[in-house]
Amino acid sequence: MSDSLASPLAARRTCLLAGTAAALLAPLALTGCSSFRSTERAEPYGNQEWLQSGTNRIANLSLRDNLQSVRRVQTTLYRRNPREWRKSAASMEEATQRTWDAVLQGTPLPELRGATGIDAIRLAFETGPQAYQGDRVAALVVGWASMLKQANGNTWDQTMIDGVDAENSYRTARNFEISLWLISSKTGPDGQPLLLATEISERGRNLVADRELSKVVARLDLLAAQADEKYRRAALDFGQNWVMGVVMPLFTLIPK
Repeated sequence: MSDSLASPLAARRTCLLAGTAAALLAPLALTGCSSFRSTERAEPYGNQEWLQSGTNRIANLSLRDNLQSVRRVQTTLYRRNPREWRKSAASMEEATQRTWDAVLQGTPLPELRGATGIDAIRLAFETGPQAYQGDRVAALVVGWASMLKQANGNTWDQTMIDGVDAENSYRTARNFEISLWLISSKTGPDGQPLLLATEISERGRNLVADRELSKVVARLDLLAAQADEKYRRAALDFGQNWVMGVVMPLFTLIPK
């Protein structure tokens, strides 16, 4: 008779395991397939993604969002300064495509004379005796995009062999802040703003450039802080994983 009965400790352990399994499975049973529904920001898995850590993925998503912000600012600046896209293309859309071909495919814009990063941004605001005659908005976009790529480990798609350099990301954030300040304050020889960005009218205030560039700065600062913490977090994460993996299971064996 006694052989067919479980000991009190074994029974308690079985109940604990059953309760834990039920607690883990209950949310899945309640949400069903709804938890796997895609969102507007969801993306399909790519082969390259299996070579990325969680940190790499966050950096790549930040880069994606930063480039989208830059594109929105470009559209706003072109609409407010149509003379700029007319310097290089027959339409705003064509000028935009030309710029992003230069950014993503490595096709240089001849008028930039090989300038990228901060050098391209300087050209965009050049007003001296030899003032820049090219598309100032395109020069800004090329400069911004190349800085973002460099801050992302000089790649458009990080893997586990890449990483964010904290100092580089921090400097890029400050360069975006300076760019925003120059857009709002730099004037030409005639005393008029070099590039119009903010629009204030009876329809309201158009602050797209301010808002989007501020988002870029915030994302870069967060990446810089995360990269700065990676070594001390590595030790803490190891300790936490050891505790959760080795010590915590022992508590389930303690009789209550």
